[in-house]
Amino acid sequence: MNILIVDDEQLVRWFLERALSRLGHKIISVSSSAEAVQALSRERFDMMFTDLRMPEENGTVLIEKVSEITNGNPPKIVVCSAYLTSEMIEGYKNEGIKVLRKPFKLEELEGVLADLA
Repeated sequence: MNILIVDDEQLVRWFLERALSRLGHKIISVSSSAEAVQALSRERFDMMFTDLRMPEENGTVLIEKVSEITNGNPPKIVVCSAYLTSEMIEGYKNEGIKVLRKPFKLEELEGVLADLA
């Protein structure tokens, strides 16, 4: 799969890049919503991991833009955040968006990938 990682935390990007690459996926990693918009405009992604709390524009705004940017053909989305409430998780679930609560383990990441495959 072609996967986009959007997170302002370098350690989180590094962990996801390393884990997903080892599983055979092609990875593009960016540190902001603006960079994600550029990447989504240039390339088709099968999946996108995004943080919610980022400087400038947050992950929620990015998620709202994804369908428009990708001409109605959005990637599968996984929200990675330490700031998820039960209401947020339920709302994302209803939208078909998976969640990973930071910090997460490799097994949790693999479970989300299996669910979305």
